[in-house]
Amino acid sequence: MKPSKFNYFAPTNVAEALDLLRDHGPDVKILAGGQSLVPVLNFRLNRPAAIVDLNRITELSYIRDEESHIAIGALTRQRRIENSDVVARRSPLLVEATKFIGHLPIRSRATIGGSLANADPAAEDPAVATALDSTMVLQSHRGERRVEAGDFFLGMLETAVGEDELLTGVEVPAMPPGSGWSFQEISRRHGDFALAGVAAQITLDGDRVTDARLAACGVGPGPIRLVGTEEIIEKQGISKQAIDQAAGMAASEVAPESDLHATADYRRKLLGVMTGRAVTQAVGRARAGWP
Repeated sequence: MKPSKFNYFAPTNVAEALDLLRDHGPDVKILAGGQSLVPVLNFRLNRPAAIVDLNRITELSYIRDEESHIAIGALTRQRRIENSDVVARRSPLLVEATKFIGHLPIRSRATIGGSLANADPAAEDPAVATALDSTMVLQSHRGERRVEAGDFFLGMLETAVGEDELLTGVEVPAMPPGSGWSFQEISRRHGDFALAGVAAQITLDGDRVTDARLAACGVGPGPIRLVGTEEIIEKQGISKQAIDQAAGMAASEVAPESDLHATADYRRKLLGVMTGRAVTQAVGRARAGWP
């Protein structure tokens, strides 16, 4: 099938894009990498009156080291993130998660902003953003505002981006010294959406956990911060018994639905196993002295 008829616009700067959003309101769709939008258009599951293509807005493609965080433009391709020395050094969790996204042709076209704005519950980028308390940068004619991940993802394919707003970037906190990371995911085939996945970053001071950050994907209507699991790791440490208890807690913190790919119980079990693996690997990397 082919998309229904729509008006097409290709602005060359953010100001032009915001004008188009204002003029066309809720009947406009934003095109970035197109890996989610184009199939939806082709099957006519969405019939927008207008498409605003951001791909000529070069100012939205960048990776900058800002000391406390990495600033990444919304139009930055996932393949560029995967190969970035800056991201690998400052937020290796993001690099590792990116490698699970689809296949090489998809990562070469898809953008981090598109993934975050689409908010697919099985997507990797939202889980990492949630685990690390990343900040989304939104722009409109009313100005710029920043929204933390915990307030950004509202539900199934739903975010805090307003009708007149554009997601222009994301600020990812730099990994503290003494930290380790891990991203674990299980899918039916390589490149498929996750049946269950978990992003983990653990910070140690000797054998004491000073910070634990974990978030899950594929087991709910959006990315889920595993708060109870984090508390167990921070309070009880990193013994095998504590990690096993944390894995059990992770499985109890989510309420996935059954579908044709997996039952809810199976997804919960997978998440528990993935959480145990992620925490173990993150602790091992922290102990190995990764910067």
